[in-house]
This record gives sequence, C-alpha cells and structure tokens, in this order.
Amino acid sequence: MNIGIYIYDQAEVLDFSGPFEVFSTASRVCPDQDPFNVFMVGETGQVVTARAGYRVMPAYGFHDHPDIDVLIVAGGVHDGEMRKSNVIHWIAQQAKKAGIVASVCTGAFLLAEARVLKNRNATTHWGDIDNLRARYPDLTVHESIRWIDEGTVVTSAGISAGIDMSLHLVSRLHSPELARKTALQMEFDWENNLSAGGPPNKGP
Repeated sequence: MNIGIYIYDQAEVLDFSGPFEVFSTASRVCPDQDPFNVFMVGETGQVVTARAGYRVMPAYGFHDHPDIDVLIVAGGVHDGEMRKSNVIHWIAQQAKKAGIVASVCTGAFLLAEARVLKNRNATTHWGDIDNLRARYPDLTVHESIRWIDEGTVVTSAGISAGIDMSLHLVSRLHSPELARKTALQMEFDWENNLSAGGPPNKGP
C-alpha cells in the first residue's frame, strides 16, 4: 500500500516525519509482509525547506510519483500553499484516487480548500481551531481531540497528534496488533491515546 506524504516549504517537521516513522516502522516490524511503502512528495520533487531550515529531499514530485493509496498532507505555514492552484488541484485529484486522505495539524486547511474536507467533522492544531471554523463554516470543528476518522477523510490535531492518527491508520489498514507493536518499537504511549479519537470511529 503506497502512503504518500505531501510536504512543502515551511511544513512542520514532525507533521511529516512522525507519520513517516510510523508507517516505515510498521513495515519493519511486521513479521510476514511489507504492508506499507511510505514516501514523500513535493510539488517539484526538489529540496523542500521545512520549519527552522530543515531540508528534505522528497522522493517524488507531482509529475512522477506512483499511485497513492493513502495521502497525508502535513501542516505548517500553509498560507502560501493555499494560494497555489496547482497544489489545491493536485490534492483534489489525488483524493479521487486514494482510498484515504488525511491531514496533520493545519494540513486540514489544504484539504478544506481542495473541497476534500467538507460538511464533515474535523480537527486541527488548537491554535487554529477558530480560524478553521471561521473560514470553512460547513465543517464541525472539534477541539481537545487527537484525531477524527470520517472514513475516507481523517484529520488530526497538531504536530505529535499525527503519530496517533498514523498508528490508528495502521490499525485500521492492517491490524491493531501491528499498531501496538509499532508503538512499542517507537516507545510511544499510544494505548493511552486510543480514547482521544473522534466521531464516528474511535479507533481499533
């Protein structure tokens, strides 16, 4: 299963590296198969400079990435991305093909702008809750919650919450056992966060 993570200049580092670690670790500790192929996608495929000057070379650009089964859109300083029609169009087109589209932190704004996230429950970073509500009044935006699973669209709160969400996706797409094994390998206290999901799907 191809897990594509969209990154861009000024993306929050843990927003993309956290999910990347979850899916790559899940494949590494899975005893009988290699269930996930996780990679990063940038607009051009050239170096992306994330927050604090963290430079990342994505594996692909819009022009050459393989089919994506699960698209994860990172958050960060997203205002510039919101103004790029080709980025919004690409997200909308990928949503038509992917089985699941997910966001971490303020990545929810990009999903909402692409009309992938509409008339749904959603969440984002606590500091951006009011802005998301005001800008997209069709959304029911929840606070004090780690992630919300709406079936084909999943959103998470800020930064580290993307790890919780990704472990939930491992549980959903493979098994709760693999999710727990992945969390243990990462020394991440996931079990205590299972109740922090949202409507309608609260986890495995």
